[in-house]
Amino acid sequence: MDSAGRRDSGPLPVSGHGASPGTVPGPLPYEGVWRFQAPAADASVPRARRAVRDLLLRQRVPVSDELLQGLLLIVSELATNAVKHAAVLSPLLTVELAVGAEWVRVSVEDNHPYRPTALEADHGQTGGRGLLLVREVTREAGGVCDVEKTPSGGKVIWAALPLGPLTVPARRVARY
Repeated sequence: MDSAGRRDSGPLPVSGHGASPGTVPGPLPYEGVWRFQAPAADASVPRARRAVRDLLLRQRVPVSDELLQGLLLIVSELATNAVKHAAVLSPLLTVELAVGAEWVRVSVEDNHPYRPTALEADHGQTGGRGLLLVREVTREAGGVCDVEKTPSGGKVIWAALPLGPLTVPARRVARY
């Protein structure tokens, strides 16, 4: 972990916002890292979502409504997984929001050693699609997500999404 409490692996928000050569750019007003803990309980899921939304709005992070909704969905899914699958060994979950000039990264950490995998969806089941959804929302936004072990033996699941607009090539429409 670095001095701000972030892990060294994975994409992190960086300040690369047009500083002239030879100068050290300062952080933008909305850049920073925020962490909070919550009990691994159902009530913490909407609280985590509201906390992330309020923080992004209060810091005036330039997120589109679509990106904001994607981030909130990711927070909900990751916090829900921590509550449903890790609470027995991890009574607390930690949510981190890291914002840089070009990226926003959200993560949920717990102390359960089980490393989840995004399984193929079984259409006969009503659940079990959370990590698939996180992976797809992240991919659609042009971001990356991963699961890492923590020094304490737990795990952190994170998703980093670009703040700028994603340029996606136009899809070809089949004509019959």
